[in-house]
Formats: sequence, C-alpha cells, structure tokens
Amino acid sequence: MLSVHEVRLAEFDLRFQLLETASYNGQLVWKIRDYTRQKQEAVSGKILSLYSQPFYTSPFGYKMCARVYLNGDGMGKGTHLSLFFVVMRGEYDPLLPWPFRQKVTLALLDQGPSKKHMTDMFKPDPDSTSFRKPHTDMNIASGCPLFVPQPVLENETHHYIKDDTIFIKVTVDISDALEL
Repeated sequence: MLSVHEVRLAEFDLRFQLLETASYNGQLVWKIRDYTRQKQEAVSGKILSLYSQPFYTSPFGYKMCARVYLNGDGMGKGTHLSLFFVVMRGEYDPLLPWPFRQKVTLALLDQGPSKKHMTDMFKPDPDSTSFRKPHTDMNIASGCPLFVPQPVLENETHHYIKDDTIFIKVTVDISDALEL
C-alpha cells in the first residue's frame, strides 16, 4: 500500500509533467506513442478516446485540450480517426469573454518530407454549449468525427505514423483575442 507521502509525490510529479508540457500561445502539439497498441485498445472497446494535456491561449486565457478517437466516433466509428477540440474550465474564466469565439485548426502532422498535413478548421458556433463558459471540468467536445480515414492514416506511403507515433496539432487563432 502506498504511503500518503508516495501518493503526494506522484501527484506533484503529474502536476510538474503537465506544467512542463503546457503551452500558453494557443498551440498544442500532441505526441501519441504506441499507436498500434492504443488503436487496438480502441477497437476492443477498452479505451474509447484519449485526451491531450491542457493548453492555453495565454497565461490567463482559455484552458483547452484535444480529444481523439483512434477507432472513430459517431459517423466515423470503425472507419476514421475522429478528432475534437474541448473547452475546459479554467482559473480565469470569470474574466474572459464568453462564448469562446476563436478559430480552431485541427491537424494530423505528416512526419515525412512532403509535410502533407491533414487539416480542418472551424469557427465556433456561439450558440453551441461546447463554447459557453464551462460549468463542469470540460464542455462537450466539438470537431470532426470523419477527420481522417484509417486507410489513409495507416497507409505506409504516407508518413502520419512513424516509429508507432502520431502527432496532432491544434492551433487556436489568438490574433483577435479579447483577453486580459
């Protein structure tokens, strides 16, 4: 059985890892290792989706993350990689304008020389609950259930998977952000 000290140490280690990888410029680059194993876990139903570490539009800005379904979700279940954007409850929400209105670009990065990234972009719907001020830890995810077909992702002529790793990038346009 773990001692209270060991549990606290593990909690601090997790917090440190999150802080170390946190981005405060509206960009997330998410490295997903062990793609084959994690995809198999998704196919078997063991783990349906993965969440990225949180990232922010600024040190006092919106808190967000990405959510991926390696075996698809909704219309993409079993045929696509589904990729979503999530607005999270943050420390500075009372000071921020709501609903969230920044343009979001989702990308699966090509690790080969051609850099033919798969991308999709959307402007948040201000009437959607996904972009209102969060009342729970996370709002409902919004994004692309048909983001990339699995045969395209897993085709060896493309370089989306390299060393059993994929990279996902989320970019939030902060050029017209109305923050602190």
